[in-house]
Amino acid sequence: MTILQKTTKLLALTFFSASAFFSTAAEIATSPDTVRPLLNGMTVPAISVLDQAGKTVDLTATIKQKPTVLVFYRGGWCPYCNTQLAGLQQVEGEFAKLGYQIIAISPEAPLAVSKSQQSTKDVALSYTLLSDEKLSAAKAFGIAYYLDAKTTALYKGSYGINLTYDSTGQAVLPAPAVYVLNTKAEVQFSYVHINYKTRLQPELLLLAAKLAKG
Repeated sequence: MTILQKTTKLLALTFFSASAFFSTAAEIATSPDTVRPLLNGMTVPAISVLDQAGKTVDLTATIKQKPTVLVFYRGGWCPYCNTQLAGLQQVEGEFAKLGYQIIAISPEAPLAVSKSQQSTKDVALSYTLLSDEKLSAAKAFGIAYYLDAKTTALYKGSYGINLTYDSTGQAVLPAPAVYVLNTKAEVQFSYVHINYKTRLQPELLLLAAKLAKG
């Protein structure tokens, strides 16, 4: 199957009417398979995140400045995320030619995000990385979920990963997701997968971005 055929099939599955579903934005799902992401045609609500200096960034206003490829990743500790971010860097110039900005968001603290910016798989990233330490973006996009206690203990104890916790004291992660947004902050294309090992290939995302612009 060619890239075009794969993308056409992917778009057929993802470009659907938002009226057929509803979003539970600002809630946290009990597991990855119960997340309720923003759907194509929906508008991103007002969201604030943090830059790498810890200063507040109006994410929605930033999105409205130019077409945006928005990526949610789990953290710089995740090898699958690092591969995805490095892959996006390889095609960043192609997105720029199309007029897109790339923004990647993680629930990690600003300092950790800064380290990912400087070197991910030995590659410095030229696009913007932001911190969603307060989980506002992941919740607003409907992709936040509670990490189960067993996995939390494994990540924290065995791997020494600094996770992000909500007010209940439970660890929260975003389901890995990619969104293509126009300057009205409307979702033109989305890809959310409950298996954190499965990521959209950058070439397919680039083609989806081209088709989204018409």
